Amino acid sequence: MTAESTPTDEAPLTFGTAGLRGPLRPGPGGMNVDTVTHTTAGLAAWLQGRCLGGSTVVVGRDARHGSAEFATATAEVLAAAGFEVVLLPRPLPTPVLAYAVRELRAPAGVQITASHNPAGDNGYKVFLDGGAQLISPADREIEAAVAAVGPATAVPRTPVHPTDDALLRGYLARVAALPRGSDRALRIALTPLHGVGGDTAVAALAAAGFTDVHTVASQFDPDPDFPTVLFPNPEEPGATDALLELAARVGADVALALDPDADRCAVGVPGPGGWRMLSGDETGVLLGGHVLETAGPDPLVATTIVSSRLLAKVAAARGARFAETLTGFKWLMRAGAGLVYAYEEAIGYCVDPLAVRDKDGISAAVLVADLAAGLAARGRTLPDVLDDYAVEFGVHATAQVSRRVDRPGEISALMARLRDNLPTALAGDPVHAEDLLERRGQGRTDAVVLGGERTRMVVRPSGTEPKLKCYLEVVEPVTLRSDLPGARAAAAARIRALTDVALDL
Repeated sequence: MTAESTPTDEAPLTFGTAGLRGPLRPGPGGMNVDTVTHTTAGLAAWLQGRCLGGSTVVVGRDARHGSAEFATATAEVLAAAGFEVVLLPRPLPTPVLAYAVRELRAPAGVQITASHNPAGDNGYKVFLDGGAQLISPADREIEAAVAAVGPATAVPRTPVHPTDDALLRGYLARVAALPRGSDRALRIALTPLHGVGGDTAVAALAAAGFTDVHTVASQFDPDPDFPTVLFPNPEEPGATDALLELAARVGADVALALDPDADRCAVGVPGPGGWRMLSGDETGVLLGGHVLETAGPDPLVATTIVSSRLLAKVAAARGARFAETLTGFKWLMRAGAGLVYAYEEAIGYCVDPLAVRDKDGISAAVLVADLAAGLAARGRTLPDVLDDYAVEFGVHATAQVSRRVDRPGEISALMARLRDNLPTALAGDPVHAEDLLERRGQGRTDAVVLGGERTRMVVRPSGTEPKLKCYLEVVEPVTLRSDLPGARAAAAARIRALTDVALDL
């Protein structure tokens, strides 16, 4: 499904979240072999300009349409430019690429993936020294280098042979060593949503001692058409229906869903009303608390401006430091010294920053299993821990409202209208408005934060899709455990009122 580009006046793809992402189509505004060739030649020139010529660059890919051709083009352009190229042997999760860059101390790595985008998209994700995603000004500098590249047909290429499984084995060994406890009696339901995470996730869980794993057969093998879901994103309504049906049928203790490149993980749990998926913030605080139980001295945990405030409260109560960054793991991984854990509400978790400086759905799945198994051995569940946090810190209810637009200009118009009419109250609660475009330095971004003691809304354009996103949070105090049902009902009512406000922006 790849196509060579043809001359056109359309604007080229630009670097967004750590690289390129766009539709598979001819021309500089689409993902195709010419676009990948130009981009790789620019990346090579940028690296050479920093005295990194001849160094190691790792190249990986997912199983989307075009990924094999794009990875081959990337590897061959880099090899012809004099780099030592490590081409991963087959479609593998993005976290394996991030691990390999760090393990080999490579100055760069490229993963061909569009993560959880629709089937018609693909992308080019760049990691730099240390295995973290690139940030400005490197992205703009690479774009400038790409613009100076001549015709793609004139860019030399040298064949590259894929490497063996040694890096994958090293990654699995590292993940297998993550569990904090010794309990392994746990039944797991798992789906990779037609992506590349299935085999690696099952192998990682088995290496960690979790062998009672049941998979959604219709979604296990990689399939670039994602035939059983409308959108290959565990957060989308209906995407995890088959997983939860399997979990109920086999009597699972926990359900795990990976996105197509397996850098994100969604968690499902059983309850009195049946199975449900936890929110990213719920899983985020569960994993954060679990990591802090065995963290060393003066640990740092981090999350983003659009995530729940609950982790900050847990960190303070447990004697840990807390940092808040802009949205994206390129910022979270640079939160500060002593980082032991980071998450963002979009079901992304980094539980082992010393090995993978990016979100990693595989290692997160293993630690969720570790936490759930330890709780099960004591007759407790993941929702029980969420209840504990609610009693200690109040019910923190979160939600997200996304407004998809047809034209990019609509998002700018909506943000301008908000800035011209900043509210002083939300759902009856006083709030203070902060326009993050008025910040200086790396904290500056196109977002507005409307925050109060018990109510919060963050409004920002999506970095990867034509959407305006509103992130909502309300807090309801809890005195006794018996107050939880009433507090949750009150929080849900306030979230509904806040949702109506967001829809009217």
